[in-house]
Amino acid sequence: MTEDVILQKVKSWLSGNFDEETKKQVQYLIENDTKELTDAFYRDLEFGTGGLRGIMGVGTNRMNKYTVAMATQGLANYLLKIYPNEKPIKVAIAFDSRNNSKYFAQITADVLSANGIKVYLFNELRPTPVLSFTVRHLKCQSGIVITASHNPKEYNGYKVYGNDGGQLVSPHDKNVITEVQKIKGIDDVKINPVKDNIVFIGEEIDKVYLSKVKELSLNPAIIKANSNLKIVYTPIHGSGVRLVPLALKEFGFTNIISVDEQNIIDGNFPSVKSPNPEEPATLELALQKAKETNADILFGTDPDCDRVGVAIKNNSGEFILLNGNQTATLLIYYLLNAWKENKMLTGKEYIVKTIVTSELLKDIAISFDVESFDVLTGFKYIAEIIKKNEGKKQFIGGGEESYGYLVGDFVRDKDAVISCCMIAEAAAYAAGKGKTMYQLLIDIYTRYGFYKESLLSLTRKGKEGAEEIKKMMIDYRNNPIPPVNGVDVVLIKDYLNQKEKDLESGIEKPIDLPKSDVLQFFLRDGSKITIRPSGTEPKIKFYFGLKCDLKNSSEFDIVYNSMDKKIKEIIDSMNLK
Repeated sequence: MTEDVILQKVKSWLSGNFDEETKKQVQYLIENDTKELTDAFYRDLEFGTGGLRGIMGVGTNRMNKYTVAMATQGLANYLLKIYPNEKPIKVAIAFDSRNNSKYFAQITADVLSANGIKVYLFNELRPTPVLSFTVRHLKCQSGIVITASHNPKEYNGYKVYGNDGGQLVSPHDKNVITEVQKIKGIDDVKINPVKDNIVFIGEEIDKVYLSKVKELSLNPAIIKANSNLKIVYTPIHGSGVRLVPLALKEFGFTNIISVDEQNIIDGNFPSVKSPNPEEPATLELALQKAKETNADILFGTDPDCDRVGVAIKNNSGEFILLNGNQTATLLIYYLLNAWKENKMLTGKEYIVKTIVTSELLKDIAISFDVESFDVLTGFKYIAEIIKKNEGKKQFIGGGEESYGYLVGDFVRDKDAVISCCMIAEAAAYAAGKGKTMYQLLIDIYTRYGFYKESLLSLTRKGKEGAEEIKKMMIDYRNNPIPPVNGVDVVLIKDYLNQKEKDLESGIEKPIDLPKSDVLQFFLRDGSKITIRPSGTEPKIKFYFGLKCDLKNSSEFDIVYNSMDKKIKEIIDSMNLK
């Protein structure tokens, strides 16, 4: 965008229908920070397939009350178009602990109400999965949650859900984007709220949700026998602060230890650099508490409580952080075992995982004669599979390597409240067998093979960086990777061209998934390398999933270190720097 166009947009905010405080902030940037001014106005904040996400502040490229209002008007126009006979159209709204989340939620409710849409607005912060549940429970046509998930404190966001409680998928995602793009300014927005159209909701929804969560328990007797399991839990200043401990208590766990400093609701996340439970530093305070109290397991949920980080003790009694694949493995293995022991498997059950998640989940499902679906990265695709199979097959559970999991189908997004409860139940199950979760994980590796996963992200900023990433993907398509550590590549999946090719037989098959710029290379030994550009950041990501035999648990440390070395060798051989 040229400087003249940027200047024209800035002037429109100084002279247009914007409040005086906003105009003062724009004027301040003009006089004191031209770099920030340019960044705030050089483009419009993109309403993507998942909604809005950006840094908060004034300007067209920022999360503020005007960009939120304009996005909401576009959504309202779409809902009014596709539900002409629905009187009234209903939308549920929730928000997390981030700065301005409650404020943006109220603005969203006001605009929807001004368009004649009935709004169910939570009176206090709630986990994202509770919003998903509420859409279904109140038979809404849509839902919105104000959150930027696990992003830094400067960010906020706006996620949109369909009437099934899942995030929007094709064609609705793109159709909403089209309507949002038609809104050219704040003057296109209906901003006078109709208070009668806004209904505040709260604990009455929680009670129904928690009762449904409790029904998921597969082994109440095991929990009763191990009710004193020591569980350290931190919401990391976020929306899990009340419901996660309540849900664990509903399940029957009595010894829940809080991290008091992180129970404080604060969108500045003062005790951590980042509120992302995938980052080890984020769980340092919780790990200290777990060590002090000699806990059995640790849970840390992100601000909107849809992801959970887990720590367990190893054989030396030291706490280790599980990666997302390991947690998913323990959860799915426990679920399938419990379903089998309870004689609940009928042949119509299935699990779902994303294509970048460990193949171990599929191997486990096969051993229980349970179907396994692969979907593109993003939990909305897991929700889409659940919707397609309603009334035909039974969803048991699913997950993705980025710390998001779901059990049961009354929620249609990753749910850290449910995950904490079911992983705790898995820990109680292991204890009932005289094992720790760590020992159970090694048992799984011994039975199915040891899977070692690693993720490498390369950042390439700017226009040149985007071109470099594009060229890298073209090169990998035209020149597939050579044998890895002497092991041949036997299968290539190209999700952009929607084809998979068996390199030994030469047979090609179509991939029945939406187009996506992802490449996967499968090795003869069951290992997998996935390459994909990030959809939200200037990065290209390399997922490594290696597999080898683990003959017995005593060899675990040796094999672990060996696989770690192999991954480093692969990275070096691919010149990834």
